[in-house]
Amino acid sequence: MIKAIRFEKHGGPEVLEYRDFDLPPPPKGAVQVRNAAIGVNFIDIYHRGGLYPIPLPSGLGLEAAGTVAAIGEGVSGFKIGDRVAYMGGAIGSYAQATNVPADKLARLPAGISDELAAAALLKGVTAQYLLRSTFRVAKGDVILFHAAAGGVGQIACQWAHHLGATVIGTTTSPAKVEQAKANGCDHVLLLSDPGWVKKVREISGGEGLKVVYDSVGKDTFEQSLDCLRTRGLMVSFGNSSGPVAMPTVGILATKGSLFLTRPTTAHYTRTAEELQAAADELFAVLQSGAVKVAINQRHPLKDAAKAQEALAARQTTGATILTP
Repeated sequence: MIKAIRFEKHGGPEVLEYRDFDLPPPPKGAVQVRNAAIGVNFIDIYHRGGLYPIPLPSGLGLEAAGTVAAIGEGVSGFKIGDRVAYMGGAIGSYAQATNVPADKLARLPAGISDELAAAALLKGVTAQYLLRSTFRVAKGDVILFHAAAGGVGQIACQWAHHLGATVIGTTTSPAKVEQAKANGCDHVLLLSDPGWVKKVREISGGEGLKVVYDSVGKDTFEQSLDCLRTRGLMVSFGNSSGPVAMPTVGILATKGSLFLTRPTTAHYTRTAEELQAAADELFAVLQSGAVKVAINQRHPLKDAAKAQEALAARQTTGATILTP
């Protein structure tokens, strides 16, 4: 018997229950991980609220780090006590232990702590594929990254700056401007400023940008399109303000034959090899010091609802973790 966060209906944070849960042994192809630190991500809120419906009753959470406690049939390459982190594959990381498909595990190097791995893996791998695969950011590029003080933003903006890009970040709060600058942004714009799109154009010399990364969604989508140059790429990878309702695909033509993609982590980490390669690239920039992750919120597992309330209200900066 373990302690876990469970819920039986979609809704607000109040549906989350901290209670005993009978976790079975790991099934074939899976391992059981004793969680030491648990990551909190916006997708957890989407699962809880029903924007991304999941079968109920259910646990919650996709990311944690800890040690291998048990190994299911058919699993090779791992042993009891191995330090690992995971993201995706099994919803239920908000718990003292979780059964995880073996191909969703990343081995942790000695220089990466459990807390850092739990805070950084999902957000950091997201940053990795956004900057290195979805669009390969290079020295001299000018990019726009929304929510620059958030979990993905703090990693991606530092990483893009390290790659030699000029980084324009946005935030909703004047209090987060300095945080965004510390995250590697060369320019920080407030989304409450009605002239922010014009300022992006000015920074780009009037031409517009090759790429915009937008996790805000409904409130910024069309304005983000206006920041792009002809044949620019709109990367929509989140919906913190609500889902996007694009009026018509023709808007991409009228705004400059634009490209649009909605990438997901699952499609960029389809195999164990892809996941480990992405994680290794992330761990390398973390260990080099080029990217630093600020864990600015820590909550005990029983207070998961409070952690989600703060995240949804955009009252957080950097990463949030839960401790079992």
